[in-house]
Amino acid sequence: MNLMTLASGADLGAHPAMALIIGGILAAFLRGRAASLFLVLAPVLGLWFVWTLEVGDSSTIVLFGQEIQGVFVDRQAKLFGYLFHLAALIAGIYSFHLRDPWQVSMGLLYAATAVGVAFSGDMLSLFLWWEGLAITSVFQIWCRRTERSEQAGFRYLFFHISSGLLLLAGIVFRYHEEGEKAFALDSLTNALESGDVGAVLILLAIGIKAAFPGLHVWLKDGYAEATATGPVWLCAFTTKAAVCMLARLFPGADVLMVVGVSMAMFPIFFAVIENDLRRVLCYSKINQIGFMVVGIGIGTELAMDGAIAHVFTHVIYKGLLFMSMGAVLLRLKEIRGSELGGLYKSMPWTTGFCIIGAASISAFPLFSGFVSKSMIMVEAATQGHHLLWFLLLFAAAGVVEHAGIKVPYFAFFSHDSGLRPKEAPVNMLIAMGISSFLCIFLGCNPAWLYELLPNKALMSDGSVYYPYDFTHVINQTQLLLFAMLAVTFLMLRKAYPPETRSINLDVDWFYRKGGRIFLKSMSLFWNRLNERAHSFFIGKVVGAVTEFTKAGHVRVLEFLSDPMHELGLLGTDTKAKAKNKLSKRTGLGLHQVGLTALFGILFLVGFLILALY
Repeated sequence: MNLMTLASGADLGAHPAMALIIGGILAAFLRGRAASLFLVLAPVLGLWFVWTLEVGDSSTIVLFGQEIQGVFVDRQAKLFGYLFHLAALIAGIYSFHLRDPWQVSMGLLYAATAVGVAFSGDMLSLFLWWEGLAITSVFQIWCRRTERSEQAGFRYLFFHISSGLLLLAGIVFRYHEEGEKAFALDSLTNALESGDVGAVLILLAIGIKAAFPGLHVWLKDGYAEATATGPVWLCAFTTKAAVCMLARLFPGADVLMVVGVSMAMFPIFFAVIENDLRRVLCYSKINQIGFMVVGIGIGTELAMDGAIAHVFTHVIYKGLLFMSMGAVLLRLKEIRGSELGGLYKSMPWTTGFCIIGAASISAFPLFSGFVSKSMIMVEAATQGHHLLWFLLLFAAAGVVEHAGIKVPYFAFFSHDSGLRPKEAPVNMLIAMGISSFLCIFLGCNPAWLYELLPNKALMSDGSVYYPYDFTHVINQTQLLLFAMLAVTFLMLRKAYPPETRSINLDVDWFYRKGGRIFLKSMSLFWNRLNERAHSFFIGKVVGAVTEFTKAGHVRVLEFLSDPMHELGLLGTDTKAKAKNKLSKRTGLGLHQVGLTALFGILFLVGFLILALY
């Protein structure tokens, strides 16, 4: 019997990720342009298939005797299906020059697992795709083939495998309490707030992939040490799949507002002093995910739509920024701000595309970030979360500084480094051009995006949210101008942190140091315990057993020799010879008893005693 069969009553004959899966498998066996061709064909076919899906479509499979709802289509799943295939298409065009089958194949399979997460119909199918995200994504780091990327990849994999184990543990706890009802992908907000252990574990599992504070270091290490094209893939899928599941499982969870605003604020301070510009983008990515998490925590329909809309726009403009930095890294093998500058003279197109991405992430009016971020900000104020709104305002100003100004300024302007690299390859420019167009198109035509949202961006009065309200535009313009003025003032006063060659410590320093201290102390403790045990058992117990064995053999044999002599079986002069001979035999046959043998004997004796009882 087949382990996996399509159950009766299934509406879909194929999974929405099938095109990406087939493309990834074929790319692993092909070489050259033939393999790279699937980077474009597979996402295009996948986009078409998602377009044909209808809300309510589903598919059920039987795996190892357990029925699993592998696919369920609703408006949220369909939007993420569009987004992940579009992101795979742009990343595929950007990576078209690659001839590494591992990067090409695993990139497509990575995108497929993200699509699988978005369309998961229950917890079991979610878990399978969740683990697939970890396994396929790490190759975007390892394929750089340096010692640092290898180490960063293992740390990345450790976090994400841990996420999968926590998710599985949460499912098991929920199953123990509720049976098969626990497999449904229903809201766990009430269970979380009531202290349900399974819900807490599931939230923690998703929190790792969403880069919650303290669990975020895999992101900055992994993305920064990935290949030149790797972060373009990485930034599109893992954290966005996590936000997708947060929106499905924990809408309106109050704790997410606290977590989200923390995520939006703390990266600002790290990004200001960071020299590696890809790490700066990693911190700004955490900042932007914080806005999404806040929107889910607020939990109203408009806030949820704002969070999901921000996911969509963020994938486009953050991918654009990573693409511009990837082009710099490809040409110069350098990405530190202290070593760059003046690149606009030889890379004008990349410079222009980077500025468009910077304007989008800064939420300039007429750019995509404005039409999504403002939804979350407005709903925070409307729902009475005034402190939350103020902190988000501060975080929004911070992202203007480090992602909107710092990255393009120190990479392409600043001091003239004297470097004159070639412009980015044509395929990279095409990918950046598509993303730039989408950043402007979505900013000028937000209704196109709003129509795809789960609640169609409807406000409480039934009207569609309109971002270009006079008040919104004036407030955001003031914020942008004051943020730019503050940076300019600090630079003129030479008070802005300079770009210097340095290594900045993050929160992982504490548990890395703590882990080393723990391992060292445990090693010392167990080594000393082993020495004491070895000394005691070998020096005393085993020594005593040895002496007893040796003396016992001699004494028993001496005793046996006396009756033989008394009975006349041995002559008088042969008694001493017999004792001497027996002693020699005893000495020759005696071996030291090892600790393992002693434990084996004791175990055997104990077992026999228990068997007798």
